[in-house]
Amino acid sequence: MRRFFYLTTSIAYVNAPPHIGFALESVQADVYARYYKKLGKNVYFLTGTDEHGVKIVRAAEAANKMPKEFVDENSEKFKNLKSALNLSWDNFIRTSDRKIHWPVAQELWKRLKDNGDIYKKIYKGFYCVGHEAFVTKKDLVDGKCVDHQKEPEVIEEENWFFRLSKYTKEIESRIKNNELRIVPETRKNEILSLLNEGLEDISFSRPRKDLSWGIPVPGDDSQTMYVWADALSNYISGRGGIKEWKKYPADIHVIGKDILRFHAAIWPAMLLSAKLPFPKAIYVHGHILSGGQKMSKSLGNVIDPFELVKKYGVDAVRYFLLREISSTGDGDFSYEKFEERYNGDLANGLGNLVARVAAIGEKLGDIKLKNSFFDRLFSSGRKKDLYEKLFNDFKLDKILEKIWEEIHDLDKLINSEKPWSEKEEAVLRRKIADYGKKIINIADTLSPFMPETSKKIKEHFNLSGGILKIKKGVNLFPRLDKMV
Repeated sequence: MRRFFYLTTSIAYVNAPPHIGFALESVQADVYARYYKKLGKNVYFLTGTDEHGVKIVRAAEAANKMPKEFVDENSEKFKNLKSALNLSWDNFIRTSDRKIHWPVAQELWKRLKDNGDIYKKIYKGFYCVGHEAFVTKKDLVDGKCVDHQKEPEVIEEENWFFRLSKYTKEIESRIKNNELRIVPETRKNEILSLLNEGLEDISFSRPRKDLSWGIPVPGDDSQTMYVWADALSNYISGRGGIKEWKKYPADIHVIGKDILRFHAAIWPAMLLSAKLPFPKAIYVHGHILSGGQKMSKSLGNVIDPFELVKKYGVDAVRYFLLREISSTGDGDFSYEKFEERYNGDLANGLGNLVARVAAIGEKLGDIKLKNSFFDRLFSSGRKKDLYEKLFNDFKLDKILEKIWEEIHDLDKLINSEKPWSEKEEAVLRRKIADYGKKIINIADTLSPFMPETSKKIKEHFNLSGGILKIKKGVNLFPRLDKMV
């Protein structure tokens, strides 16, 4: 029986339509889903939307809509990323789902309260609407939130609190011994530094008079569950509830660096309090920048992923996000960089390689191979070990770099062997067979990253029963200067 593998993205906040930052995370997680399926795992891939909070209410008011109507429209746009980006997720959870999500979030709350970790007190602090969170003075620069460039609101209210401080040492211990693995190491060190300072108890609810759009606190209709208790529980509600999480906690959470504290401190503390197992790993990516500045809905400098796909094609977008943007760091987006990558790596690189070999190979008809078996990068040898290590270290950009080294090496080989001027057909057949196997190998390795491209290549370079059949006509990536 194939081993179960559970993978999630974070859930996207629907105060605005999707931007390319969430597209990056979705594609990264999709690569892992496809990779582990390729290894024979029974993969369950969860994504979804976070739909409660003050920002939603205010955005809905600005759009002259009720919150429910507003989140329904925007959530559907996030769901449409599946077809736009060729994602393979299995379930899409919404926190406004009263039938599936609310009961699980409330059950988790009750577990924390029954364990003595939920208590009520009056609190006064700085509230950042952009983060949907209370912040401290040390989080501010010149009195403003660094990410949102706005002064927080000063709020005093009576809320339910969670005893986060109680679990600092236990979480620290489990992260240090990699029971909860944080990738990359820099993010592990970052959260360990925070834990070393000690965690403080956190507000876990808001007065319902100030925030009615959300899940009611069990046993206290005057309060609404705060984002931590609501949104983080999606990882449980999105795959069968608490009993299923006990059997199969998440293998990987793929998240952005700005929500590391929530996932590597608050979420583990909630699980400890509820006596539930930890996720196995958290893979943390950086931000996509625009001119060196964080790309965000609040700053209005976002790129629409749907328009990008419409203009350049899905696999070109997937390639740019996975290759140009460091998997674990920040990366800058510009159309100039995109088109440079497209023409250089895709049109003149992979596309040209496949087309030139196909043009010669088709003329030869069926090519019988002496040995129908050949090594694939995922199946054996040193390359498999290298790629496996890079996957485990969340270095998707480095894997693509290695694949393109294979492409360049094959191009060099073809240029040196000059098959177009070969007079002996037997020698030409051996050369084309070698190139064809290498191209199929490249397509096989590319399949989690660029599934559509991989499929097209294999349709034109078909190896079956020791017979290689090649047909031309594949134009994977037309040069942009020729595109309409």
